[in-house]
Amino acid sequence: MEKVTGDTVREERHVAPAHYSMKIDSFSLLSEMVDNSYESREFEASGYKWKLVLYPNGDKSRNGDGYISLYLVMADTTGFPPGWEINAIFKFFVFDQLQDKYLTIGDGRLRRFSAIKNKWGLSQMLSLSIFNNASNGYLIGDSCVFGVEVFVIKNEGKGEHFSMINDPSGGTFTWEVQKFSELTEELYYSQVYLAGRHQWKLKLFPNGEMKQRGKHLSLYLGLNDCTKFHAGWKLFVEFTLRIRDQVGSHHHEKTLRSWFNASEKDWGMTSFISLTEIKNQSNNFIVNDTLIVEGVLNCLSVLKDFDGASLIRKEYTTLFL
Repeated sequence: MEKVTGDTVREERHVAPAHYSMKIDSFSLLSEMVDNSYESREFEASGYKWKLVLYPNGDKSRNGDGYISLYLVMADTTGFPPGWEINAIFKFFVFDQLQDKYLTIGDGRLRRFSAIKNKWGLSQMLSLSIFNNASNGYLIGDSCVFGVEVFVIKNEGKGEHFSMINDPSGGTFTWEVQKFSELTEELYYSQVYLAGRHQWKLKLFPNGEMKQRGKHLSLYLGLNDCTKFHAGWKLFVEFTLRIRDQVGSHHHEKTLRSWFNASEKDWGMTSFISLTEIKNQSNNFIVNDTLIVEGVLNCLSVLKDFDGASLIRKEYTTLFL
């Protein structure tokens, strides 16, 4: 059962401490002999060297009289740069020898170890009245076991800032499809356009694709430079596909919102516009046997990477991991 005293969380578990255990025989003799505290030998955890510092009669300088006081200390800082800081979360253990389980004690807070303060812990970890009571199992035959787990939070300086941009520069692509009536291939591609730091192309099936063949014109927007992306990339795009009315302003257009990714590099519509509408001269879609197709990027996802402790930003209009 979890108990909370102030900010300290106390839980029970059967698994031993992952990083270090300290068994003490003749605890009463230790309490009588040491002037103040007992230091464990050095041990390594999370890539750093540490010590446990036990006050068997309590750390009286920090209001620990009547308690077991236990601290975690960085033992070896040789070679650390000036102004070093190590951030860690830790919890202490006391073994219940009767129940064969551990009482874990900690507050879950991130502690900053530094040259100025390299020791953190609990001055009132466990009251001596509870600890010395053999029915609680912590001190049996004048023997006890303490332990600790230490998890260092290493700042790799990596992160992401995801955002969206409206109307990216150069985001309108115009493609004049000439001699439309003479097109015989199933599929045609426009030139490659650069916008939002990506390469794009329009993909046209003049006589329709798949089940729409002979019924509708099929039109797609394609992302052309996918090989530069990281694995698992995604790119959100809101875009408009348009067939222009070359005389008036009654264009035929559709706006779509889609995530482009490694398996979906093209988005559009197989039944974008019927061939009957295209060929109707009153719609002015084909003038001088030329069809004008447009693609417009309305909104595009942007990811800014944070690199290093200084949070240097590198912009990518790319993946969303």
